[in-house]
Amino acid sequence: MHSHSHDHGHKHDDDSTRRIGWAFFLNVGFTLIELVGGLLTNSTAILADAVHDLGDSLSIGLAWLLARLSRKPVSDDFSYGYRRFSLLGSLLTGIVMVVGSVWVLNSAIPRLQDPVMPVTEGMLGLAIFGIAVNGFAAFKLSKGNTLNERMLNWHLLEDVLGWVAVLIVSVVLMFKEWPILDPILSIGFTLFVLLNVVRNLWKTLRLFLQGTPEELSLAPIRDTLGALQGVAAIHHLHVWSLDGERHVLTAHLVLAEDLQMLQQLELKQKVAESLREFRFEHTTIEFELNGEPCRDAEESY
Repeated sequence: MHSHSHDHGHKHDDDSTRRIGWAFFLNVGFTLIELVGGLLTNSTAILADAVHDLGDSLSIGLAWLLARLSRKPVSDDFSYGYRRFSLLGSLLTGIVMVVGSVWVLNSAIPRLQDPVMPVTEGMLGLAIFGIAVNGFAAFKLSKGNTLNERMLNWHLLEDVLGWVAVLIVSVVLMFKEWPILDPILSIGFTLFVLLNVVRNLWKTLRLFLQGTPEELSLAPIRDTLGALQGVAAIHHLHVWSLDGERHVLTAHLVLAEDLQMLQQLELKQKVAESLREFRFEHTTIEFELNGEPCRDAEESY
């Protein structure tokens, strides 16, 4: 017994890939400007942002490639298709971000003891430019709801916030000579980013480890199936996710009595209807007769 949703999915995937592509080209161009700008203005805050953006560019590029790959049709080698590749993109992104953040902290913390005054006019100009570019990219991606787009959108929103902070600090530095604000800003910003990246990493890892998707709970699904007339018991109920938004369910239903073929068909219809609200991409249901030994090793659940 299976359920699919294809055409709408295809259009949705095309839009998603296009949005990610847009964000990628914007970010790569801007990262190069930033790295040069950070070195010229002698600002660790801008370099922190440049590293962050470099991480974003890599991850967006990766997400873009993997989003394209994840649309390949099902094959014998990948019988569920390539959806999980976009999860891989999300995981690699997180790792790149953690490494980049550690590098920034490494260069900013020593500066606390010996702060250097950055070129404030350059900082101000880059900050305004940064807010515009990242704001536009974040706006493009905010229309998406794949895990990949959500993760990337987070990065871009953090970048916008980061640039707002750089803007404020550069304005303050124009009037007050407090060079220590620059490393303080880069450390605070990096720690904030790190926190969110680690949170997202855990979400992605959970799905990798076949955890039940966070928005689904097994109890209501078990109750829904158990409430159907003709179902005596449920076991081997498993729910997992292909990519964070397409979920899969398998279950064994023990029949209360021996049903004729037509009655079994009716029950199948009822099962399909009762599961519709959970919006599964694939469902596989096995009927077992009362007293029939289960083919799969029995489990406590």
